[in-house]
Amino acid sequence: MVNEALKSIEDKMKNSIKMFHADLATIRTGHATPALVEHIRVEYAGTPLPLNQLAGISAPEAGLLLIQPWDKNSLRDIEKAISTSELGLNPVSDGNIIRIAIPPLSEERRQELIKVVHRRTEERRIAIRNLRHEALNELKKLEKDKEISQDELKRAQDQLQKLTDFHILEAESLSQNKEQELTEV
Repeated sequence: MVNEALKSIEDKMKNSIKMFHADLATIRTGHATPALVEHIRVEYAGTPLPLNQLAGISAPEAGLLLIQPWDKNSLRDIEKAISTSELGLNPVSDGNIIRIAIPPLSEERRQELIKVVHRRTEERRIAIRNLRHEALNELKKLEKDKEISQDELKRAQDQLQKLTDFHILEAESLSQNKEQELTEV
């Protein structure tokens, strides 16, 4: 029972780290990458959809993104969604394709993005700690119901803390890598 509970929480923590990695990919550096915009929600036919479900996204060169909508009627909605996103990008449309020039980051913008990275890292730490808290409650319930002994509970708590520490360090490592990417000119 203890092993199943710990395995379940470990899987949730690993998933949380995967989501964090994907989340950090959406924070732009000086290089164009489709991951920057593919998550942007676009209001299409009354339903918010991720951009990558409405258009093909490519980066033909380091400073340019091309977005080719599959439905030309969604062009204006896509432009609007990109303009209003927190990325600070300026889409330009020729009626068929949207071009987004990725300007080099100013020092001020780099600092703002680093703050965003720090905020998201802290949110991820909190999420991992919440998972630990959830597992602790489950373990304490097992002990209260006499399904495990106090010694087993103590060992499980130690293992849970090690899992938590490991995944928080992993999140911090990803954060430091992104911060380093942002500070490179």
